[in-house]
Amino acid sequence: MRKFILPLLASLAVATPALADTRAEVRGGAIWSNGNSEATYGAAIGFDGDLGPAAFYGLELSGDKVDATGTKVAFGLSARAGLKAGPSTRVYGTAGYTTEACDLCDGQVHAGAGIEQNIAPKIYIKGEYRHYFETNNSFGADALVGGVGLRF
Repeated sequence: MRKFILPLLASLAVATPALADTRAEVRGGAIWSNGNSEATYGAAIGFDGDLGPAAFYGLELSGDKVDATGTKVAFGLSARAGLKAGPSTRVYGTAGYTTEACDLCDGQVHAGAGIEQNIAPKIYIKGEYRHYFETNNSFGADALVGGVGLRF
């Protein structure tokens, strides 16, 4: 997966000036599964494009870490699409794939929803829920995170 994500990151960095709405964010929150919960934190870069005056789509690359012994940074690739619910609010659905979060875990498909609110012309805050689907070696999990981001 790293052989795929690293070239994609490089491509995104080179193409940044041509993209309509490039963004970078940091986030943190909680993840829970089977009655256990842990803190989680991470960062993401991505871009959004317009689908007319009321809708948008986007692509995001992320790295997130569960704050527990035995875990490592899980890299994700997600697509998103949503509605512009006013001049400074976006509501969206997201889906993608996240690499393994621990040595004995599998990567997982995830899906979720979120909302972003501009608090300044280039700065936004967000809240997002994600569900990670169960695999043979990884339990399903749910995460709720908040973040702050910058648009370029």
